[in-house]
Amino acid sequence: MKRVLDLLVTLVALVIFAIPMIMVGLAVRFTSRGPILYWSDRVGRNNVVFAMPKFRTMRVDTPVLPTHLLQDPASFLTPIGSILRKSSLDELPQLWCVLIGDMSLVGPRPALHNQQDLLDARTAAGVHVLLPGLTGWAQVNGRDEVPMEVKVGYDVEYLRRQSFLFDVKILFLTFWKVVMVKDVAH
Repeated sequence: MKRVLDLLVTLVALVIFAIPMIMVGLAVRFTSRGPILYWSDRVGRNNVVFAMPKFRTMRVDTPVLPTHLLQDPASFLTPIGSILRKSSLDELPQLWCVLIGDMSLVGPRPALHNQQDLLDARTAAGVHVLLPGLTGWAQVNGRDEVPMEVKVGYDVEYLRRQSFLFDVKILFLTFWKVVMVKDVAH
């Protein structure tokens, strides 16, 4: 049932967001040097690494680190990077990962391959068995503002409570957070 929901919602979203995605891609192309998409190595189900696309919001010379570990993250943003991040438009290319089965609409956000502390905590808690999500329980409960230990706690809670209705609730709450632009650090 979860995979069917993922496919149906993703196909509808791709149709709805096709024009906005083209416009964002052109905006990225014309406002900064480098590729339109940024592909990062992320860790998925059972700690398998996969490539995840985002619209590029950072300059091409940005170190490959989680944003919170950069000295001054704002100094690495492209001219439209902040807008894309706050609106979550940079996340739209991840619909591709949902379509091909590397991600789900709802699950723990995929960690960077170099976030070993987060990966170790998730593995110890058994969360690594879940397909990562475009959004998740931790995101609707604080997004960028949640410390790692609390995120893992939310991920464990999602593991225990996962259901069709819980996923629908998380999707609704995500939509609300995006519209209200809440809990985005950069």
